[in-house]
Amino acid sequence: MDLVIIESPNKEKSISKYLGENYEIFASVGHVRDLPAKELAVNTETFEPKYVIMPDKQKVVKQLKEKASKAEHIYLATDPDREGEAIAWHISNILNLDPELNCRVTFNEISKTAVQNGMKQPRKIDKDLVDAQQARRILDRFVGYEISPILCKNIKNNLSAGRVQSVALKMVVEREREILAFKPQEYHTLTANLTKQNAVSNIIKASLESYNSKKIKPKTADEMQEIVNVVSNGEFI
Repeated sequence: MDLVIIESPNKEKSISKYLGENYEIFASVGHVRDLPAKELAVNTETFEPKYVIMPDKQKVVKQLKEKASKAEHIYLATDPDREGEAIAWHISNILNLDPELNCRVTFNEISKTAVQNGMKQPRKIDKDLVDAQQARRILDRFVGYEISPILCKNIKNNLSAGRVQSVALKMVVEREREILAFKPQEYHTLTANLTKQNAVSNIIKASLESYNSKKIKPKTADEMQEIVNVVSNGEFI
């Protein structure tokens, strides 16, 4: 019998019906391995994570190993996204599966056609997707464990920092400081509405960009009036 490992127990009955009696469906109920909760668990120089089996998944892992030991083939059919790919990778490590094994299958929907087609196209685990999930998890850990204590100490207890919200907040603060430090400056603009000779439509708007071959933004009314006096009598080409 072949073993198909999925994430959600809610899908077991449907997938079992679509695959038939030669397959056993088992749900991991999400992640089975993660960084331990009471330590950083990431090497700050190499960024290597240290994973452990989650305390509430010990029984699930034991069942997984028992069923895998009796299975002729093992298929990892966790969700078709970054998290699902990582769960498949963690399970393959727990079961000591060959990394070159075509054991990963995905379904974009739980229908007979999608499930059966997915089973016909097993592939290797996508390590790029796994690495993307690991990078996200490591960043979560660094930001959460390093910055959250600072927030709690300086602002309020039970605050947490996230890898996205922390950066976004920093950008907002920096922009607000720029606004507060801004010193208003007076400047003037000059625009000429031009038409062809003897034409009554097709107005061309020309804005003053430079004067005497230099970029200019007049800072006073007197400076602007001096330029107006010169260009009013000039020829527009």
